Amino acid sequence: MKEEQDYIQDIAEIRSMMERSTKFLSLSGWAGVMAGIYALAGAWIAYHFYSFNPNKIVYTSPDLSRVIFLAVLVLILAIGTAVFLSWKKAHKRGEKIWNATSRRLLINMTIPLLAGGFLIFILLAKGFVGLLAPLTLLFYGLAVYNASNFTYGEMKFLGLIQIGLGLISSYFIVYGLLLWALGFGVVHIFYGTYMHFKYDGE
Repeated sequence: MKEEQDYIQDIAEIRSMMERSTKFLSLSGWAGVMAGIYALAGAWIAYHFYSFNPNKIVYTSPDLSRVIFLAVLVLILAIGTAVFLSWKKAHKRGEKIWNATSRRLLINMTIPLLAGGFLIFILLAKGFVGLLAPLTLLFYGLAVYNASNFTYGEMKFLGLIQIGLGLISSYFIVYGLLLWALGFGVVHIFYGTYMHFKYDGE
């Protein structure tokens, strides 16, 4: 009986080692929570201070440059927090944050984000401001779904939710900012909380 338990333990350890070598498991749940808080704060500022709430695809906003700056700031804060907290988690577990797996994760996430970013700036230059929220949700969802092959499987569901919200908001333009806040804000907070209690305590 003892030998059988030893075999089971050995198999579990081998499986854990293989998983760590093929998947990036240092993503922090708190990073998702913080990203959600940043997004909600950004959406609130854009709406209340810059009166940004597109109700049609072609939309004129006198404070568009400030809204774009705010969006970039939210993105930088979210990425910076994710890198810092993931580094702390990896350091605590005695792992390196930059390895072959994290590089594959980054590449698979960056390509859809860059493609989406270029498309968004082209459309903004032509006045299609109402597509800002839907396309950021859509391309972010595609990036997360693509990157989920190299980290926790739950990211697939996060990606699908963002894609769904992006498609819905592309039809209901008037609710674009609200759905953006829901996707990047509320969904991230719930997802990050779930991931924290499931994985961060390991």
